[in-house]
Amino acid sequence: MGADGEKSRQLLLEISAMQFAIHGFHKTKISEIVKEANVTQPTFYLYFKNKEAVFQELVDMFKEKLYHHVAQSKLPADIAEEGLKGRIAYGLCAVFELFQQHEEVARIGFVISEEAANIKEQMTAQIESNLKEEAELGYFHTNINFGVVAAAMVGAIEYLAITKLWTGTHKPEELAEEITNLFLFGLKNNYSIEIS
Repeated sequence: MGADGEKSRQLLLEISAMQFAIHGFHKTKISEIVKEANVTQPTFYLYFKNKEAVFQELVDMFKEKLYHHVAQSKLPADIAEEGLKGRIAYGLCAVFELFQQHEEVARIGFVISEEAANIKEQMTAQIESNLKEEAELGYFHTNINFGVVAAAMVGAIEYLAITKLWTGTHKPEELAEEITNLFLFGLKNNYSIEIS
């Protein structure tokens, strides 16, 4: 495939992502995709077998990028205490930036597709694995269910992406910092006096 062919294919992917994100899978029509891309239907079928194929490619692209970011967010063994919060926020920010930069594809992969629940389960499993390894390194205490923590993080990421990031009210770094503070320090005021 030449440079023009690759441009056409990429354009079809981008417009398909936008159409799927707006209309969902069933209401998206190939005729609308090719009309917006200013190509013919035979051109679409040159690159994709059918609507399902382009949709699945978008989901697969999202999964690959997401799993890469989640795997990369695992803390290395040599972080000093004072750098821990920043490193955690950095990893979360990368995930939110992925959701922001590829909003349509993220909506498809994380919200719309039939695979969305499976994608979130795999993301939760990777975060849980990361947390367990990080606890073994001494970053976190071990008297907590990391599966529950990981599921809560994924739920928070999804909800905040939908209600804050994609609405434009918060930036990736703001959301990453808030989640980091919540999960790292909790809600309890360390200076409060316990009243019995």
